[in-house]
Amino acid sequence: MNVGISDLKGIEKQIKIKWNTQNIPFNSGVTTNDIVRSGVHANVSIDYHKTDNIFSTEIDLKGSQYLYFLPFGKTTDISLQSNWKTPSFTGTFLPDDNNVSSEGFTAHWNILHLNRNYPQAWIGSRYNLIDSSFGTDLLLPVDNYKKTYRVAKYAIFFLVLTFMVFFFVEVLKKVFIHPIQYLLVGLAIIVFYTLLLSFSEYIRFNFAYILASILTLGLITLYTIAILKSSKIGLMIFGILLTMYLFIFTIIQLEDLALLIGSLGVFIILSIVMFFSRKIDWYNTKIGDDDNSF
Repeated sequence: MNVGISDLKGIEKQIKIKWNTQNIPFNSGVTTNDIVRSGVHANVSIDYHKTDNIFSTEIDLKGSQYLYFLPFGKTTDISLQSNWKTPSFTGTFLPDDNNVSSEGFTAHWNILHLNRNYPQAWIGSRYNLIDSSFGTDLLLPVDNYKKTYRVAKYAIFFLVLTFMVFFFVEVLKKVFIHPIQYLLVGLAIIVFYTLLLSFSEYIRFNFAYILASILTLGLITLYTIAILKSSKIGLMIFGILLTMYLFIFTIIQLEDLALLIGSLGVFIILSIVMFFSRKIDWYNTKIGDDDNSF
């Protein structure tokens, strides 16, 4: 008897099989590569006078990222129960029923031999058995580093949108902002991600995000008020940046809807930018109408 195990390093202790009334230890390797490429095998005695040979085994594995099965039986009935909170059911067959909660998950498959594209017996390796595999991936929960990476993906979006806001202020309010001042604001936004990662190593990610946002928003707002000599414009910049940071914070809390909410949010922001830029004569950098307010 061969038992296929793709990652033999995960075996914790000696494996034995209870074959009818005998306890037989497994040996390393498989006796043929026609069905599985790696695994263990046991030498069992088949009693041809019996209609059924009953067997069972227990396998302790560690370090697995996924657990897949192949439906070799005429009826393959599998029930999984685990305290892992983030499974991803995948493969050719999805569970007939499953339940995922904060306590873990349960899943059940019932597959007939008619559901797969190979017979019960054959010679050689003419069939691709992997195509019928199914099971679950054990997804790792999103940690602080992954969350920071997800936030950092919006860095260019933050920079471009912030620079556009300052450019609109420069054009519509008839003020001059030096390129060095643009550079300093951009550096302040980039430092936000360093602060976020640093704080998240010592406190919870949400608190780290709030703290890094307050420091960055405060710095940019005070700097804007100082260079433009206008509290009104500084508060407006603060409101726009606060909205963006809240938007990103909402996205990273989501998993299934993150892409949808992110796409809709970017579309709405782009629409607002296009609306406020509609009066600008880009060839003369003048407002289309006499009104020069937002």
